[in-house]
Amino acid sequence: MRLTTKGRFAVTAMIDLALRETHGPVTLAGISQRQKISLSYLEQLFGKLRRFNIVDSTRGPGGGYTLARKSDEISVADIIVAVDEPLDATQCGGKGNCHTNEENHGRCMTHDLWTNLNSKMVEYLSSVSLRDLVQQQEGRGVVLHDLRPKKIKTEGLKAEKPAPLVAVKKEIAPKRPLVNSVFNLAQQG
Repeated sequence: MRLTTKGRFAVTAMIDLALRETHGPVTLAGISQRQKISLSYLEQLFGKLRRFNIVDSTRGPGGGYTLARKSDEISVADIIVAVDEPLDATQCGGKGNCHTNEENHGRCMTHDLWTNLNSKMVEYLSSVSLRDLVQQQEGRGVVLHDLRPKKIKTEGLKAEKPAPLVAVKKEIAPKRPLVNSVFNLAQQG
């Protein structure tokens, strides 16, 4: 059983994001540089993660990605499933048609072994949260090179839009004659 680069990169990028999101949205370009993952590949992965409500995106200057849920509510299994990574050690994709002959009923002799391994993998990866992985990195002394000031993330609170400005009509004062006006000169003479 081998986890492909898609799953590995997705988990790595999510750890990077979770480590840095306290400073505001994290750019994919930043993750790409730090983790040596292609930017276009990250764009594909984060599109899938966004559809599974694992990350939120913010457009514009200062934009990027943040976690859509708390890090302890996101499991490694959630991330891997979101990016379409199959967690399957069987040769048949879990269908039970390893052999086509009727004598073995279509299953290979080790089908149940690999099916049980699949369930143990899913169980284990479901028990590991993104927060666990972040704490593991922090315990190893990972240095963050993020110079942005920390932004406090408000859970579930949307900033209220300011009330539109109301135009105030100014009272127009009567015009005073201009001193150096041609008309004033004519009246003076």
